[in-house]
Amino acid sequence: MEAEEDKCVKFENGLRPDIKQLIGFSEIRNFPMLVNKSRICDKDSRTKANYYKAANEKRGRDMGRGKPYGRGGKKPDEGGSSGGRVEGDRNCFKC
Repeated sequence: MEAEEDKCVKFENGLRPDIKQLIGFSEIRNFPMLVNKSRICDKDSRTKANYYKAANEKRGRDMGRGKPYGRGGKKPDEGGSSGGRVEGDRNCFKC
């Protein structure tokens, strides 16, 4: 029984920190069960990472479409700063 517990502790110490944190709270001392639970956590972690990676890539592709709430046809001299002018139609961004 003590050898099984030592084997489990040694296995836990070799796990990645994120999996070790999830598994460590369970204090599983049955080696086959510990390995199985660790594999499940690893699979879930990879699935989660792939999901967020795909979501970020999709968001990156959507950025090229423009902002849905842009200036919408306003001329550069309409709205914006306090009205200070520099060089023709440009707004002064120092004011």
